[in-house]
Amino acid sequence: METVFSFLKKLEANNNRDWFEKNKNTYIKAKEDFEVFVQQIINGVAKFDKKISPDMKAKDCTFRIYKDVRFSKDKTPYKNNMGASINPGGKKAVGAGYYFHVQPDSNFIAGGIWMPEPDALNAIRQEIDYNPAPLLKILKSAPFKKYFKGLDNEGALKTAPKGYDKEHPLIDLLRNRHFIVSHAYTNKQVMDKNAAKEIVAGFKAMHPFIEYFREATEK
Repeated sequence: METVFSFLKKLEANNNRDWFEKNKNTYIKAKEDFEVFVQQIINGVAKFDKKISPDMKAKDCTFRIYKDVRFSKDKTPYKNNMGASINPGGKKAVGAGYYFHVQPDSNFIAGGIWMPEPDALNAIRQEIDYNPAPLLKILKSAPFKKYFKGLDNEGALKTAPKGYDKEHPLIDLLRNRHFIVSHAYTNKQVMDKNAAKEIVAGFKAMHPFIEYFREATEK
């Protein structure tokens, strides 16, 4: 992963097409190394998550480094990170899954379900309302708490969602519009020889959380 970090650091300081084209071979090598790392993660996740095929390829999970700047104020053409979404349908899937992000000084794993469609969001809230015990057990479990401090509340409603009382005992969960948890890693941790195993361990702790939202939205 040293090649990945080295390239991304240089890209951050030279985020323009001329520099990128001159360093295209360096990018290709970094991309290949990242995909090798992601493949190790996929292989590890497939051992405990039966919905992740052991035949899944890293290229089906890794995101392009090229940005879509049409609607962005930041017109730099490239992302300063490399990321992969490990999902039964690969990076294009919209259901609950795992995400791995490499960026110098901002590395993390995340998972859950991001921006669910209205029907899926309603199904999740209904599951939390009707069947909260499994989710609460997961959030309090030692393996989960080793990596995750709780849900990311970014974008949560300020009021109760339609159909729910603001005094509902689980209103803080129900107000969420995304159901995501994350855990950060240092550059040194990601470059360690055992990094892939450690990241897989984080995803394994996340797996029951993922399954709860799969069951809620795939009924």
